[in-house]
Amino acid sequence: MPSTAAALPSRDSAGAWAEIPVVAALTGFAKVLLAAFIFFACFAFSDVAPYDVVAFPTMALWFALGIRLHRGVMPLFGLLLLYLVAIGTSLMPYLAEPFPVTWTIQLVYLVLTGIFFAMLFSDDTENRMDLALKAYTASCVFSAFLGIVGYLQVLGIEDLFYKYGRASGTFQDPNVFGSFLTLGALYLMHALLTGTTRRPLLSFVGLLIILTGIFLSFSRGSWGGTVVATGLMVLTVYRTSDSARLRRRIVTLTLVTVALGIVAVIGLLSVDHVAKMFESRASVTQDYDEGETGRFGNQLRGIAMLLERPFGMGPMHWRLIFQLEPHNSYIGSFANGGWFGGAVFIVLVLATAHVGFRLTTCRTPLRAHAQVVWPALLMFFLQAMQIDIEKWRHVYMMLGMVWGMEAARLLWLARNARAPQTESGPLTTR
Repeated sequence: MPSTAAALPSRDSAGAWAEIPVVAALTGFAKVLLAAFIFFACFAFSDVAPYDVVAFPTMALWFALGIRLHRGVMPLFGLLLLYLVAIGTSLMPYLAEPFPVTWTIQLVYLVLTGIFFAMLFSDDTENRMDLALKAYTASCVFSAFLGIVGYLQVLGIEDLFYKYGRASGTFQDPNVFGSFLTLGALYLMHALLTGTTRRPLLSFVGLLIILTGIFLSFSRGSWGGTVVATGLMVLTVYRTSDSARLRRRIVTLTLVTVALGIVAVIGLLSVDHVAKMFESRASVTQDYDEGETGRFGNQLRGIAMLLERPFGMGPMHWRLIFQLEPHNSYIGSFANGGWFGGAVFIVLVLATAHVGFRLTTCRTPLRAHAQVVWPALLMFFLQAMQIDIEKWRHVYMMLGMVWGMEAARLLWLARNARAPQTESGPLTTR
């Protein structure tokens, strides 16, 4: 993702230690591990995935190389710590139960990855964000391609990359699969809209594969979320552009894309089994949503119970009580962490939204990256009202990206205040 700032010299971005060959080699290896770490985010077919295997050596190496906790990341660090305190407090009566304890340990691990990403992207931000978004987008194209292969039953193996009559790629759940792909789609769309991609044909083919994967996931949340995220991305790029020519390009390409999208959907709906699945999934509610023991019925009964339980039900006890997840992360935060945990979760979402919208509009070297990442994360926050996102690995990655860019923005402003230069001066973080 090209930026408005010149890349920092390697000595500035990595320090004088970068001149030592061993350290330079370790830094190169750390970047390879980071790319693999992010690419493996698409493998979510089990509780322990390749992502988790690579996570600890990647984080350990980057910590050894000297990533720091900047003040811009402290709000995220504090809120996540408070959320874990709330969860831990609610867990106390259930320490003898393996399921809630295991769930809490997994949550602690995911929170650590979120803090790691925030620290990582606070320094040398543009280069690291470029690497991360390219790795993530490659992961999206890979998973979407396998989802299409599975949906078409090319391999003839039942349930491989295909579940419940829907494409699932390398995920257990088609809903998670569809939503995962959105950030990759936004990255390619942004490059095509702004004309910054070096290989437009390859970017277009990759985008087509990803969008087909999203459609074949037949996930209502993914469909709606992708539309909202794309709309916000296009709007922020249009409003922050100073070039009339670029604005015309954005409008033209958007209209052409919408028209081609409509034609593609009509073509897909001409296939009988695709049309039947679309008709089934496009309805506002499903069978499992309705009735006293359905999703919404459980939520109404559960909210009444939570009003009488300041410490909540305990981690994962909603599922044990109702035999179904709450399918709402906001309600789930109150159930798992009590009133305090629910309040902290809401504050985290609102604080991140404040930071995210500011990053997409302020004229800084990171605005282009923010215009890709923040709309995707906002989509997850919106989806959290109808699905449980608190255990999705890539959500913590995006959370870390947004707050890492905020820390980098503050460092950039501080440097410019000490040594005034043009608005697009280099984003130095050391």
